[in-house]
Amino acid sequence: MHPVLLELGGLVVGTHEAFVALGLLVAFAVLHAEMRRRREHDPRLWAVVAVGLAWGAVFMYAGTWLQHLDLRENAGLVEQFVLGNRSVIGGLVGAYLGVLLGKRLTGNRARTGALFAPAVAAGLAVGRVGCLLTESPGTPTGAGWGIVLAPDAAARVGAPAGVALHPSFVYEIVFHLVALAVLLRWRDRLAEPAGLFTLYIAAYAVFRFAVEFVRGNEVAWAGLTRPQLVLAVLAPLAVWRAVVVLAAPRPSARLQEAT
Repeated sequence: MHPVLLELGGLVVGTHEAFVALGLLVAFAVLHAEMRRRREHDPRLWAVVAVGLAWGAVFMYAGTWLQHLDLRENAGLVEQFVLGNRSVIGGLVGAYLGVLLGKRLTGNRARTGALFAPAVAAGLAVGRVGCLLTESPGTPTGAGWGIVLAPDAAARVGAPAGVALHPSFVYEIVFHLVALAVLLRWRDRLAEPAGLFTLYIAAYAVFRFAVEFVRGNEVAWAGLTRPQLVLAVLAPLAVWRAVVVLAAPRPSARLQEAT
C-alpha cells in the first residue's frame, strides 16, 4: 500500500488523489481528441462537461453517505465530503444526470455519448490505479496472481495479512482498457454513435456486479453489497437499452437497403 505518492517539504501528495487527477486529465485529453475527430466545435459542450463533473462529484460522495435508513446514524454532510468514501457508481449516475441538466441549461441538444464513452473508460482505467495502490485489494483467493499484503499495509486497509487476495482493482483496470479498445473499434459502426455510452455503461454494470463478489465490500442484505443492490436495479435497465442499441441497423446496412 502506498497512500503517499510524493512529499515536497510540507506538501504531501496523496496517491489516490494524484491518480484521480491524472485520470481526469486523461479523460479530458481523450474527449478533446474525439471532439476534433468528429468536428464537434460547439463551445457549449464544455459547459455541459462542467455541470456533469460537478454533479458527478456530489453524487460520488452522496452515493456512500446513505448507509442507514435512520439518517441520524449516517455521517454529517461536511464529515462525508471531507472524510467519506467515494462511489464510482454514484459518480457516473451524477455525471449522467449533470450532462442532461447541462444540455438543458445551455440549449445543446446534440447526443454526446460517442464523445464521453471512450473518455470515461480511459479516465477510470487510470484513476483505478490509485485505488489499487491505497485500498484493500479484495477477498482471499487461491489463485497464483493474488496480492499478499505485509502486516502494516494490511492493518492500514483492514485486510488479512500474509494471504493472497483477489486484485479486484486490476480486474477493473483491465476491464476499462478492454472496453476502451472495443469502443474505439465500434465508434463508427453503430446506427447511432451516442449508443456507445449505453453499451459501455451496461457492460460496466454487469462487470461491477460480478466483481463485487471478490472485492470484499460489506454485505448489506441477502448476501449482496450496497453497490450490488443499486446495480440490481440499474443493470437490467442498462442491458435492455444496450440490446436496443445493438438491434438498430448499422449505417452500412441502411446504405445497402437504400440501394
